[in-house]
Amino acid sequence: MTSEQPYELIYAPEVLQHLRAIDRKYHSLIRATIEEQLRYEPEAETRNRKPLQRPSQIGAKWELRFGINNQFRVFYRTDASTRGVYILVICIKIGNKLLINNEEFEL
Repeated sequence: MTSEQPYELIYAPEVLQHLRAIDRKYHSLIRATIEEQLRYEPEAETRNRKPLQRPSQIGAKWELRFGINNQFRVFYRTDASTRGVYILVICIKIGNKLLINNEEFEL
């Protein structure tokens, strides 16, 4: 554990709707992974956490992948001055499609 001040996780209001469309048995995995991966070093690139190659229309700058076959995606942006991580989208990736509320979504 680092002695650095943790980042605050700030969820967009629509994220609750995104979670409702995901099977409840995965909610604890999603919550724990977000907490573990984004609380202290959200801008450190890892195997499953990468900056987006193209600007997104929702304002996300980073992607976190996790779960069985990396099926879950969290898109977020950070603000180093306020030490905030803004969780903008939680979705499922099946093949080359991102699904939010069982509807295809484009970044």
